[in-house]
Amino acid sequence: MTETDREHISGKSNPTQQQKDQAVYRVRQRISEELPNDIEVLKEHRPDVLEELQSVVCEEDD
Repeated sequence: MTETDREHISGKSNPTQQQKDQAVYRVRQRISEELPNDIEVLKEHRPDVLEELQSVVCEEDD
């Protein structure tokens, strides 16, 4: 997420509902469109970094 997305989604920047909705939309787009491509690049060229990503994303809360 961008810093602006974080601020809008968390409410820190006192965003309008439309700004919150737009931030969520942008994040969902990145998850569905950009992240799969990034994963493929990491898988092929930097599996160590992919492993770090998986560790963070798949971390279970204690």
